[in-house]
Amino acid sequence: MSNKEPQNDRLIRLSELPHVLVVDDDERLRQLLSQFLAESGFLVTTAVDAADARQKLKYLEYDLIVMDVMMPGEDGFSLTKSLKADKLPTPVLLLTARSETDDRIEGLEAGADDYLSKPFEPRELLLRLHAILRRVAAAPARVEAALTCGKWTLDLARGELVDGEARQPLTQVEHNLLKALAGRKGEVVGREELAGLCGIDAMDTGTLRTIDVQVTRLRKKLEEDPKMPKYLQTVRGKGYVLWAD
Repeated sequence: MSNKEPQNDRLIRLSELPHVLVVDDDERLRQLLSQFLAESGFLVTTAVDAADARQKLKYLEYDLIVMDVMMPGEDGFSLTKSLKADKLPTPVLLLTARSETDDRIEGLEAGADDYLSKPFEPRELLLRLHAILRRVAAAPARVEAALTCGKWTLDLARGELVDGEARQPLTQVEHNLLKALAGRKGEVVGREELAGLCGIDAMDTGTLRTIDVQVTRLRKKLEEDPKMPKYLQTVRGKGYVLWAD
């Protein structure tokens, strides 16, 4: 028998139910979440920390990951960033006791698809998980693999800006923004719609500010002169538009 670990495209799917991996070092919360999600129609697997989660992600296919940020050892931000760097497609929702905008931005930059502050209503968690599943199901099957903006080629499959041998990596939220805009290139996309496409709570005004911050950061990577953007432009009062060569 071979000792070779299964590859990502050969992960085992246990059920037709949406499968959630709950990662939390708090045993009581882990059990409560597991029971609630199971009663709500999910198949649930639990992990006690980042190392346990990595082990379980090697063999089983998951539709969602619900992960606590504050864990001993490797925290949720670090684990999420690492998983997304490895191109794990599974959406991640982070749970944290911290609700400041900076923490929300850190989570999104790490690659999280949504962010929920503790304490939270279980029903809100359920609504957010179903919203993520709907976005995944509604995602366009085909988006152009690459677009050119000046010296940069936008490699949407790898989440990078490429100029010959030079490569400029994008954070997960920057990648999500570019992918959303590239799918509607030449069209104005509102901040609320962009937030939804990126898996962010569009009802939170702080979150819309987060979109603006991320666009500013993305311009610093994409534009020759970020203060006079040529490709990622603002349409005042309406949103943002991506122009490609």
